[in-house]
Amino acid sequence: MIFVTLEHILTHLSFSIISIVITIHLMTLLVHEIIGLRDSSEKGMIVTFFSITGLLVTRWISSRHFPLSNLYESLIFLSWSFSIIHIISKIWNHKNDLSAITAPSAIFTQGFATSGLSSEMHQSSRLVPALQSQWLMMHVSMMLLSYAALLCGSLLSVAFLVITFRKNVDIFCQRKIFLIKIKSFFFDKIEYLNKKKNVFNFHSFVPFRNYYKYQLTRRLDYWSYRVISLGFTFLTIGILSGAVWANEAWGSYWNWDPKETWAFITWTIFAIYSHTRTNQSLQGTNSSLVASIGFLIIWICYFGINLLGIGLHSYGSFTLTSN
Repeated sequence: MIFVTLEHILTHLSFSIISIVITIHLMTLLVHEIIGLRDSSEKGMIVTFFSITGLLVTRWISSRHFPLSNLYESLIFLSWSFSIIHIISKIWNHKNDLSAITAPSAIFTQGFATSGLSSEMHQSSRLVPALQSQWLMMHVSMMLLSYAALLCGSLLSVAFLVITFRKNVDIFCQRKIFLIKIKSFFFDKIEYLNKKKNVFNFHSFVPFRNYYKYQLTRRLDYWSYRVISLGFTFLTIGILSGAVWANEAWGSYWNWDPKETWAFITWTIFAIYSHTRTNQSLQGTNSSLVASIGFLIIWICYFGINLLGIGLHSYGSFTLTSN
């Protein structure tokens, strides 16, 4: 009873704090002058991380097995993974370029786990025979960490594509020149001043905007590659450990189960991404397109198979709450 109460408190505490963090992030987009808001959001993510950690440890102690036996627990672990990626990226880069990705991902994941699944899914139950193995912690934790890292990296690639294919700033400047010419038709003296302003816009404003855009896309591409490389490593370890576990549980390393098949497809997509990064001519836009496709493949592998509830991994199926 004590563990159930503690788990209930930690669940709502972590969800409430991370909701406040998202609100603070939105406020910092509008009000940049208040430095304390950004510091508060970072502290909130740290508190959220420890709250989710306490929640997982509580379920681990109460159920006497690692809390990755059903979709609810895996979603909580996925939210924890987003939180730890947020903290690690903050340590490596004080600007924390990933905060706009990790914080919303954590709240949406935990929000769906808390209110999107049926109450029966929240209850911890005994492991099915196939899950009663020491490989549970190794395989499932590596897969979920890989999902979190690959999703973050893929979203950074999507942001890269959005910024890259956005309308050029020069179009805006050309419209401005057109308006200046209309004014000069009526006011000769203003025409001279506007020509000076026109020269300033071309030689100062436009290069600055294009340089800022160039630096932003380079940073997005850099962090996308680093995070996806980390996730790809976790995914490889997860698939290999899963193959060993499958041989112990089912007598075969690979059964072409739907979950296994889509995991292999996911691995192939990001292997192609890694290959494009080795080719200078394919870096940037081409590699980001591959990562964006991988973003959809991950959700099919993680949620699509569970939604259908087919194959040897059908224990991960779920039902949504009915209102």
